[in-house]
Amino acid sequence: MRILIAGATGLIGKQLVAECLKERIAVNYLTTSKKKIESQENYQGFYWNPSKGEIDTNAFEGVITIINLAGASVSKRWTPSHKRAILNSRSDTAKLLFNTLQEIDHTVSQYISASGISIYPSSLNELYTEDSPKSAKTFLGKVVKVWEASADAFEELGIKVTKVRTGIVLAREEGALPKLVQPIKKGFGAPLGSGEQWQSWIHLKDIACIYMFLLKNDYVGVFNAVSPNPATNKKMTQIIAQIYEKDLWLPNVPKFVLQLVLGSMSQIVLESQLVSAEKIQEAGFEFQYVNLENALNDLL
Repeated sequence: MRILIAGATGLIGKQLVAECLKERIAVNYLTTSKKKIESQENYQGFYWNPSKGEIDTNAFEGVITIINLAGASVSKRWTPSHKRAILNSRSDTAKLLFNTLQEIDHTVSQYISASGISIYPSSLNELYTEDSPKSAKTFLGKVVKVWEASADAFEELGIKVTKVRTGIVLAREEGALPKLVQPIKKGFGAPLGSGEQWQSWIHLKDIACIYMFLLKNDYVGVFNAVSPNPATNKKMTQIIAQIYEKDLWLPNVPKFVLQLVLGSMSQIVLESQLVSAEKIQEAGFEFQYVNLENALNDLL
């Protein structure tokens, strides 16, 4: 089996590549940096530039599945230009892949796209499943809708489409966790806002394994990629403090302070999404990290 990954050098991409190579699945990957092009057994890089519509069509040779993880980071300050980058980096990559497949002979039968739980409106009480009809009116909610519509377009080519709505990915050195840990380790940790907002998280190893599971079992449709046990921001803060044996003596960081410091990006830490993992579990996926305590102890 040979697959093509866009975003293979990112946080999830690197872990997914490792899982693929372990399973002897050959990986072609796309990169915007010619310096990152490698040529190894079962791991071959190809250049592309989505903003300019450039792509090496050799990347599609022998490929049966495309996994698109590409997209600008949402954890960088949301200036007007970066907000455009967040949106365009997701729609432009899908559009270039779609247009290329229209023009070439290929063997691609499945398109698996990253997506996000930000499509669900903020709520302290509602449990969201993949069938929940409501969608967020926020910037990230709109981004996810464009993202998923770009993926759905591949059905026009007779290609099966799978969308992976990802929660907060917990990893040792990248992503949200190091940012949460830093003030706590220094003794200045405190819950953010009310602290009651739900954070639907997933361990890095589990999100990579979900992609592998969907790939190998040929599943189609929308799947939430979150742990079965979401936690509140307050609970997550307390567990991290316990691991580092730090006291939480400061009051909660007020909402208005976060909005002053982070601007509109504050919605990332203040919004609450309680998201169900039932569908992926019923499909047969088994999480390695079900409880937050175990996941954080492993990572920290």
